[in-house]
Amino acid sequence: MRQQSGDASLLRRLNTAAILRHLRGAESATFAELAKAARVSRPTAEAVVEELLAEGWAEECGEDSAERQRGRPAKRFRFRASAGHVVGVSVGAYRLFAMVADLGGQVVATHRMAVYPEMPADERMAAIVGLVEEAAAALGDADALAERGAGRFAAVGVGTTGVVDARGRVVKSIALPGWTGLELQAELSRMIPAPVLVENDMRLAVLAEHWRGVAVDRRDVVYLFTGNRMSLGLLIDGVPYRGSHGASGELGEQPGGLWKVWSHVVDYAMSVEPGELRSPGQAAEFAFTRALEGDPRAVKTVEAFATGLAEGLVTVVNPLDPEMVVIGGALSRGGELLTGPIQAYLNRVCLYPPEVVASRLGVESIVVGALKLALNNADKLLFS
Repeated sequence: MRQQSGDASLLRRLNTAAILRHLRGAESATFAELAKAARVSRPTAEAVVEELLAEGWAEECGEDSAERQRGRPAKRFRFRASAGHVVGVSVGAYRLFAMVADLGGQVVATHRMAVYPEMPADERMAAIVGLVEEAAAALGDADALAERGAGRFAAVGVGTTGVVDARGRVVKSIALPGWTGLELQAELSRMIPAPVLVENDMRLAVLAEHWRGVAVDRRDVVYLFTGNRMSLGLLIDGVPYRGSHGASGELGEQPGGLWKVWSHVVDYAMSVEPGELRSPGQAAEFAFTRALEGDPRAVKTVEAFATGLAEGLVTVVNPLDPEMVVIGGALSRGGELLTGPIQAYLNRVCLYPPEVVASRLGVESIVVGALKLALNNADKLLFS
């Protein structure tokens, strides 16, 4: 919205924000409905809507049928979600993944780029910038791109592994070389002409589940990421929990080590195919596949693996008392094979057992959360 000066212009901006906020949350509205919602006169509502139409934030969408029947057709208007776009990016050791959405949250494009674990930090950042520029190029015409490039985005959200503080600095990362101590948000902001926000990937994953996943309408959630690594995301009273140092969800060293959990599936895979080398996550997927095919030993292996996860989860679940535990990451494809034993164990040992469900977002949860982070920031700018 255009910024003006003076007391009158401040009131006008407040009225504009109120009307725009109502349009944003409604399918459509008439002048009368907008005037009532914003507590302004109808002439004021008409003037504001005309301005929003001229600036591209609103669009006309037909007439009110009830009013038409009475012979006094009332125009209806709606928020124009395509007036702006945001992008969410997940940063992994092997892949960068970007999603582009309009301001209504409708995903309009996805982009992927292969990277490699040993990639230097400056090259990985350049790859992130390149992916955002690729996403910008796919949005519109060449003239607009030449003028604004990645500045076409209202905000860019980035999810990365590691401990991330409130200003988007990677305090510590053991997964990506050169990432520890990196002022990632500041560095990317220098290279991308749009507001950039950087957050820990697990906090974004649980945010995604709360927004568009299995935890919609849940306020207290534990999210367990499963793959070649294990991490947690915590949602407390509807907000991803950061912790005093931004390190919430980092499991660190566990009694007996995480290999104790993985040993069931790793030993099984080695015994079935001794010559095949698999990562822990690949071994788990192999065991899940064999279990689905009816191998009774694989079924017992998967049950032992899931129970081991539950034994670790209970130390978090009992003190936090969440409504739901979401199993995410690559192994969420195991579905009931994974969630069933975990649910059974928590039912036995918890005073108030939470519901245990597999994520439907899977490995996309981080990029979806990054998209929501960007949308939240775009809304703050839009209604400021």
